[in-house]
Amino acid sequence: MFVLTCFLGENHSFSQALRTLKDIKPPANFDNVHAVKIAEDSLQSSFLIWVKSNVRGHFHLTHTENIIVLEGKALMRLGNDTLQIQPGDYLNVPKTTPHAVLKVLSKRPLKVLSIQAPAFDGTDRVFIEE
Repeated sequence: MFVLTCFLGENHSFSQALRTLKDIKPPANFDNVHAVKIAEDSLQSSFLIWVKSNVRGHFHLTHTENIIVLEGKALMRLGNDTLQIQPGDYLNVPKTTPHAVLKVLSKRPLKVLSIQAPAFDGTDRVFIEE
């Protein structure tokens, strides 16, 4: 992971990490889904996620997920809707809303930025049968 620390000047006593998302790559031989946590605090977790094939249907009991498509195309289930997603698309997935990546349509993996609030630890994810 490439991290550039940017100091915000004399009036600020903190720094923020600037990440060039296009430079963060998954391992060459990942199985189906690969996630890299790029930021986290008590209010949110941010991940880059790559999907080669699909993501099993699930929902989150206690947090909202915001998804921005960076690369690739896929069919996605969001609630009762089936959507074709592509770079530049933004999806808001409120807590308890079922969602899934049904099928990646592009030759390259789907790559998304997923921001989950509050912080995601995996314990509130509930898998569902489709």
